Amino acid sequence: MLVNFQVNNYFYIIVPRNYDPKLHPLEVPREYVRALNATKLERVFAKPFICALDGHKDGISCMTKNPKSLSSIISGSYDGEIKIWGLQTRECVKTIQAHDGYTRGITFTPDGNHFISIGDDKTIKTWKSSMSDYDNDEPVNTILSSTVLTGISHHRHQPIFATSGEVCYLWEETRSEPLKILKWGVDTLNDVKFNHVETSLLAACASDRSIILYDQREKKPLRKVVMTMRPNRLCWNPMEAFIFSVANEDFRFLIKLY
Repeated sequence: MLVNFQVNNYFYIIVPRNYDPKLHPLEVPREYVRALNATKLERVFAKPFICALDGHKDGISCMTKNPKSLSSIISGSYDGEIKIWGLQTRECVKTIQAHDGYTRGITFTPDGNHFISIGDDKTIKTWKSSMSDYDNDEPVNTILSSTVLTGISHHRHQPIFATSGEVCYLWEETRSEPLKILKWGVDTLNDVKFNHVETSLLAACASDRSIILYDQREKKPLRKVVMTMRPNRLCWNPMEAFIFSVANEDFRFLIKLY
């Protein structure tokens, strides 16, 4: 039954409501959906930018995070400088002049105590990741490569890392010569990444628009996939071992299943 009345030239309609819970069986799910939508909208309209880590004199060429510390990241720039950042204070805690020229790549060891950097000076340098100002800025170990290196990736468990360049090299941290050379008739490999689940598997982006899959236990590459445009960077899915993402020169990301 509707009740109508007029006050000060305004009409009011009173609708009776029955609060019997039997007549509103979906009240709780409906309120849950409303609260969930309100939370999503609040995040959509929130400002995603938190802070800027300012301090490099030149552009940043590479960046990596410490696998054992969520508050520590390392970035390398085009002038060969490496900076260790503390995300808690949002400040640079240490600066190292690591290479003469372009810093091509940085990767951490599995224990997080050291990181390895490569540059255009054909050197592979191992550094302590300690953020103390009293530590020596000299590298723990230096390996001289015969070719220019473009990318680096470390094995998840073993003291082995891979570098890309004219060919794919497999190195051991304590040796100055590569353990294995993997190649498939391409001029340059732009990037290489170890799989975090299938830890013996590697993938590399080549200059001939191809993606090459390697297995460090095999002598020859496993598979080669040719793309429409040249791939620049590659990243494995940390949960599903058969999925990886590729950044191409057509400004797009491509997800592949091998």
